Amino acid sequence: MRQLFLITIAGALLALASCKQKPGEELLKSEDFQKALQEKFINAKNGDVIELPEGKFLLTKPLVMEGLDDITIKGQGPDKTVLSFKGQEEGAEGIFITNVKNLTVEGFTVEDALGDNFKFKGCDGLTLRKLNSTWTGGAKETNGAYGYYPVECRNVLIEDCEVSYCSDAGVYVGQSTNVVVRNCYAHHNVAGIEIENCINSDIYDNLSENNTGGILVFDLPKLFQANGRNARVFNNTVRDNNFKNFAAPGNIVAIIPPGTGMIILATDSVEVFDNIIEDHKTVGIGVVSYKITEKPVEDSTYGPYCNAIYIRNNTFKNSKLIPDLSTDMGKLLTAAFKQPVDILYDNITDPAFRDKEGNLPADRRLCIQNNTGDIKFGNLNGWKASSLKDLLKYSDDDITKFSCTHGAMPGAGTVIAKK
Repeated sequence: MRQLFLITIAGALLALASCKQKPGEELLKSEDFQKALQEKFINAKNGDVIELPEGKFLLTKPLVMEGLDDITIKGQGPDKTVLSFKGQEEGAEGIFITNVKNLTVEGFTVEDALGDNFKFKGCDGLTLRKLNSTWTGGAKETNGAYGYYPVECRNVLIEDCEVSYCSDAGVYVGQSTNVVVRNCYAHHNVAGIEIENCINSDIYDNLSENNTGGILVFDLPKLFQANGRNARVFNNTVRDNNFKNFAAPGNIVAIIPPGTGMIILATDSVEVFDNIIEDHKTVGIGVVSYKITEKPVEDSTYGPYCNAIYIRNNTFKNSKLIPDLSTDMGKLLTAAFKQPVDILYDNITDPAFRDKEGNLPADRRLCIQNNTGDIKFGNLNGWKASSLKDLLKYSDDDITKFSCTHGAMPGAGTVIAKK
């Protein structure tokens, strides 16, 4: 059966290769290529390898796969195999794969899907490697939200991938457990890399530059997996994320001010260390509660506060930049501190745990230790304020109150990191 399948695939590949774009030729719609490729996705069996030929191909329908084991989809390299969904007529995603165990996708580019270029749901053992995802028309609100979008997955590894011009997040992993994002290049997105409602994550050795915000670790209400926690963000270069915010109004990332290196929002047990964070006109790292968004929570199980955040051994550098005034948050920070801040803490904390002086127990505190550079710190002391308008009354720049340590955070662990 396996041999027969490979013979069938070989024939299909000849059909695909015959549709390959020649050098200098305009990209043309190829019904033969699309039909052959879609059939390979639909008819795939456990253990199959689907190999994409060299060339640039225009597709009008998403490529869909569901419910298989041990699948590999590979191109000839991101500069050699390109799937374009420009002018997509059906569906939203470029590639949409659900409930596959042990899936590897590598070596090609996807462009210009109506929605997300790559989407994966309910997969266990997902590896994305040496891929590119982009929208070729540049920064537009109408671009798809995500370049890579694993959601409700387990054991996710994203490495050596590039992503650009997403109207939400380039590399986005949501509501997943055991996640590694490494050696990726994210640029010209609203958010470069975003980990949302995930448990056990490592984000390291990435370059995130020229986005609105470089790296986000979020926990949001009313989602399938609640209480995101245990993230390590380390050895990344996060620089010059001053690009315009082109997210659709109402999107949570629309609040991010241009000039943001990292934001940690309403999540627990996050360790940020050994990163280079430089040249952000608003904030290098922001540690904030969901309350600062002024959006209703409407989820009784949700904790909107940050707890046990450890920022240590990072290098901060900043040129003289004019702070952002295009967003409400940017205006607030500029009014409070008159200049970009390297580390911001809104200090809106859980009243169930803080004392009358605003202090949290040792295991819930924000700790800042052993960072280098001429660090500018901003504390909004939001626990004192009755509304966001009151924050300016209580802000200060005393970083010494947060000179403490936490133990090492768990992260994703060593098993997936070595995959």
